[in-house]
Amino acid sequence: MSSPSAGKRRLDTDVIKLIETKLEVNILGGLNHFSVKFRGPKETPYEDGVWKIRVLLPDEYPFKSPSIGFMNRIFHPNIDECSGTVCLDVINQTWTPLYDLSNVFETFLPQLLTYPNPSDPLNGDAAALYLQKPEEYKRKIKEYVQRYATEEALRLQEQRDAAQSRQDEDDDNESSMSEFSEDEADAMDL
Repeated sequence: MSSPSAGKRRLDTDVIKLIETKLEVNILGGLNHFSVKFRGPKETPYEDGVWKIRVLLPDEYPFKSPSIGFMNRIFHPNIDECSGTVCLDVINQTWTPLYDLSNVFETFLPQLLTYPNPSDPLNGDAAALYLQKPEEYKRKIKEYVQRYATEEALRLQEQRDAAQSRQDEDDDNESSMSEFSEDEADAMDL
């Protein structure tokens, strides 16, 4: 029996280390696909917010950066409002194996939320508001926090997602029944 590769051991170690922190980690599909409950940094407009961050670790991790994205909506110049994609150089371009997952949640994301980079926006509206009307920008963030980033908002989103998943399964089951002709369906003993 062969031992796991160094990359696989590192992935396992980093995920377990993250699980042992104060962050809430929910495994979605093995240790390489999970979500993390992330709270906004203190003394920022994001302070009272709670976001679920989707994390997908590539097979080449830690030599290739994790893919991260916000699962609930956030208003920020460097985060796509619809997809949750994050534009963060340290993850997307300058990642090194010296970093680990705890760096993402303890340093990189808090710094991004505290110090946005409006010159490289994924959300042009947020970048413009940040530069031109900073007080309105802060007000909009707080509005998004109340609408999308509370424990209750997360709970409601999870319920909607579960209901949608059940509906999708029902639709799949109905479509497979419709593959039979009416005579074939009548002949089946249901």
